[in-house]
Amino acid sequence: AEYMGGIKRFQEKPFDAMNNIVANLLLNLTSSARFEGSLNMDLNEISMNLVPFPRLHYLVSSLTPLYTLADVNVPSRRLDQMFSDAFSKEHQLLRADPRHNLYLACALLVRGNVQVSDLRRNIERLKPSLQFVSWNQEGWKTGLCAVPPVGHSHSLLALANNTCIKPTFIELKERFMKLYKKKAHLHHYLHVDGMDQNCFSEALSSLSNLIEDYNQLEAANNGPAVDPPRLKVVM
Repeated sequence: AEYMGGIKRFQEKPFDAMNNIVANLLLNLTSSARFEGSLNMDLNEISMNLVPFPRLHYLVSSLTPLYTLADVNVPSRRLDQMFSDAFSKEHQLLRADPRHNLYLACALLVRGNVQVSDLRRNIERLKPSLQFVSWNQEGWKTGLCAVPPVGHSHSLLALANNTCIKPTFIELKERFMKLYKKKAHLHHYLHVDGMDQNCFSEALSSLSNLIEDYNQLEAANNGPAVDPPRLKVVM
C-alpha cells in the first residue's frame, strides 16, 4: 500500500495500515472522554459546533503525526509544524486539499504537553491562509488533552467541515452512474425485502441535491459582499 503523510512509502497489508490509522483517529477522538485535560471536548460538541446545516454534516479528518504500527521510527514534529501539517493535503485521511476550499468550521483536538496559548497562537498564524465562510470567520473548536499518545510527545486530530469533500461525492455519483445505466448488480439488492429500484433513484437524487448544496454554498461565499443595514439615527 502507498502510505501518504510525507514520512515514507512502505509495503504493508493495505487493510492493516488503514485499520491502524483509523484506530489512531478514534484514540485521539475519544481521548477527552478517557483522560484529564484543561480543555476537554465532549463528543456531542463536535456536531453542535461543526455542523451549521443538517445535510452538510460530512467531516474531513487529518492526523499528525500520521503513522501505522509498521512505522517504528517516526520522526518527531515541532509543535508549530504539527499544526501546519494538519491542514496539508498529505495528512488528510481523504484525498482532498482543504486549504484550497471553503471551511464551514474546524475542530482541533490536541494531546500532550501543549498550552492553550500555543493553540491560540497557531490558529492566528494559520487563519490568513484558510478560507472560512463569511458568516463564520471564528468557526473554531478546540480540545486539549494532557495525556500524549504512546511514543509521542504530542499529536493533533483536525476535523474540518469543508467543501473539499464535494469532489468525492461527484466521483461517487459518476462511478455509480456507470453501473446504474447498465442495471449492473441491481439484482443482488432487489432480492432483499423492502428494497426496489426506487431506493436507488431516491439515493441518487439525494446525492445530487447534496452536491448542489455545496455548489450553492461556494457560490454564495464567492458572491459580492453585502453590508448589513445600518440603523438610522433620528435627530
